[in-house]
Amino acid sequence: MLVGVTAVAVTSCEEKEPYVPEWQWPDPTPDEPNPDEPNPDEPNPDEPNPDEPNPEPALKPRYIWIDAAANFHDYANDKAKIESDMAKVADTGFTDIVVDVRPTMGDVLYRTTHTAQVDKLGSWQGGGGYHWVRRTADWDYLEAFIEAGHKAGLRVHAGFNTMATGNAGSYGLEAQGLVYRDSSKRDWVTVLNTTDSLQNMMDVESYGTKFLNPAHPEVVEYLCNLLKDLAAYKELDGIILDRCRYDDLMCDFSDTSREQFEKYIGKTITNWPSDVFAPGTSSTLPAMIGATQLKWLEFRAKTIHDFIVEAREAVKSVNPDISFGAYVGGWYNTYYTMGVNWASPKYNTSAYYKWATADYKNYGYADHVDVLIIGAYASTTSIYGSGEWSVQGFCKLAHNKAMGDCVVVGGPDVGNGTGWTNGGKPNEAKQTVDAAINACDGYFLFDLIHVKMYNYWSALKQGINAYIESAK
Repeated sequence: MLVGVTAVAVTSCEEKEPYVPEWQWPDPTPDEPNPDEPNPDEPNPDEPNPDEPNPEPALKPRYIWIDAAANFHDYANDKAKIESDMAKVADTGFTDIVVDVRPTMGDVLYRTTHTAQVDKLGSWQGGGGYHWVRRTADWDYLEAFIEAGHKAGLRVHAGFNTMATGNAGSYGLEAQGLVYRDSSKRDWVTVLNTTDSLQNMMDVESYGTKFLNPAHPEVVEYLCNLLKDLAAYKELDGIILDRCRYDDLMCDFSDTSREQFEKYIGKTITNWPSDVFAPGTSSTLPAMIGATQLKWLEFRAKTIHDFIVEAREAVKSVNPDISFGAYVGGWYNTYYTMGVNWASPKYNTSAYYKWATADYKNYGYADHVDVLIIGAYASTTSIYGSGEWSVQGFCKLAHNKAMGDCVVVGGPDVGNGTGWTNGGKPNEAKQTVDAAINACDGYFLFDLIHVKMYNYWSALKQGINAYIESAK
């Protein structure tokens, strides 16, 4: 927060005898203390009191994510396990948890009247592969984490998969989610600009997670209603949006998006979609980027920005004090493919990236979130570094791009990616704490399941304790 102070300088045009008012405050007598001078007999609040201990330094937060599907076999029906693990999370030195309550299939694990409750999730069972884990308990899943987290001294945030709303059948499991149950919601699903034709994502098998179209007004209303119900949990500390984005550059070429884009640029696209992008363009821009293509990238960033604004307003209308944030990947250099500008609007993107227009910066949304969680997903050999694709570099660059608009916390995925997949990297896990927390405003780790699988508890506790000692 900036507090402005205006100074007014008064100058005289000519020298005159000093003006003496008709009355003045009397000089204090020797027996009267001058109220404008400090009393030597009273302690000076600006000086440290040697008889009092030094105040504890303000420590940065440490977040850990709890994916719904990956951890469901432990927590779906076992409150005692939730409580014991949250105590262990707190003892390790974490301060915040993000518990996933809307997994990618789109049903939820909290109270709402707007969609169904999760009754089963496909969960990895080690060497046994993926199996359904069914929820038979009737207690409130989110409430159980709030109670256990607060008992352990943790702040509890709800993770909310935003645009992901259905999972295709895979690993021998059938498809599930709203968009599979209700055919009337097909129009909500994004339309892909595939090599062959424009196709609804429901018809493209290679896209296992089905994404909604963030430009569709009914989608926005539906998601905001879900978020309002989530914000109604009075003891919940925060909400973190995940997958609040497009899936890639092939999204979204629906009639809804076309109409909105044409209105935005003030002209009709003659050859749709090829005047925007050649069919099949999914992740790599053409060597020469035209004006229409640049405006399309800008429009997509605006669409996500505008959703963030509406979602925040929905959440804060129910609970003004709840923290509102988003998780994003730290690879800003290519994150435009997902239609997201998570930087500050003060960050002039076009000065550094050829794919950004001068107006692209206007749709940075860092000033609309309280916390930005950065996935600093680098390999085990790239913990330290100054650029993207190192844990430290991801965090430092993201912190710079947010420009003080929000709290930025970042960190690794210690279970996926080069070097992490088979465990056995406690020293590297420990190093990520130092690399991340000293490059931004806090630490983040994905995911709790990996900490448990590979027994990284001690290593992470050592890393967090080393940070706490260094901060004293």
